[in-house]
Amino acid sequence: MRREVPGTIGLLADPRDFAAMRRYRSFAFDDHRDYLRHVDDLLKSLAAQGIHTTVALFDPEQYAAFCAEQGLDPDTAASRTRFTAELAGTGPGLPYTGLPVADMVPLLVDEAARQATWEYAAAILARAGTCADCGQDIGRSAFERAATAVTRLVAGAGTGHHHAVCSIPSGERQLVAVLHARTAGPPGPADLPGFDPDGREALDFVTVLAAGMALGGAGGLVLRTTADGGGDRVHGWRLEGGGLVPLSAAAVFNAYCTDPDTGDPVAPEHGVDYRPGFEVDDPPPHH
Repeated sequence: MRREVPGTIGLLADPRDFAAMRRYRSFAFDDHRDYLRHVDDLLKSLAAQGIHTTVALFDPEQYAAFCAEQGLDPDTAASRTRFTAELAGTGPGLPYTGLPVADMVPLLVDEAARQATWEYAAAILARAGTCADCGQDIGRSAFERAATAVTRLVAGAGTGHHHAVCSIPSGERQLVAVLHARTAGPPGPADLPGFDPDGREALDFVTVLAAGMALGGAGGLVLRTTADGGGDRVHGWRLEGGGLVPLSAAAVFNAYCTDPDTGDPVAPEHGVDYRPGFEVDDPPPHH
């Protein structure tokens, strides 16, 4: 029965977070590296007993807020345990598979950033409201259009490994989502064996693209395909007026061969074919 009860470890991955927890007398560690070694040993021990464990990021600020909201004393192991139990259902986490804790940390940070991006983009869609003219839910309409556009994107990319990046500026934040897919033949829109439209990565990508469509501002999407026989193809789109507009081959070349920080030209990559974008989006509705 013990092996059938999963567990969660709240990891203080950042030295600053670790230092913040040292203000509590009940927190037993005083050296971050030593703490990480103990976590490593504990994870190995639990795995040896056949116990499934998830590792989640422990945020001291969120912990303090949780304790204040629940009326708990933050300087107790029991309060940390309750907060960690909450992380199991709400926070970003990864299952322990034997990977050293030092190697898990960047993966956990990436997972936390991914979840935060998705939550922010989803909030944009939820706040988009209803169109005063047509009565449509703007967020839902944008999501449906984005999902269709992404499916067409993968279907039209041809054979190979595909890597798409969508970037949407929103206030002080830059929303970025990445999508990976592979097609082994000339599939149609309903036959994409290397693409799971219901997968976590696809959902994140579609949500960020939909947020850009709902905002109706600037944004961009780049698709890079590595063919099985070698050589890369690059296509690009810009987000304008709530819709994806294909870029010309020259615009794609300029975007890839210009330093984004200095504006200076950068030598084109060897073996890369800069191509125009293709039609993936229907005309945006006039909300």
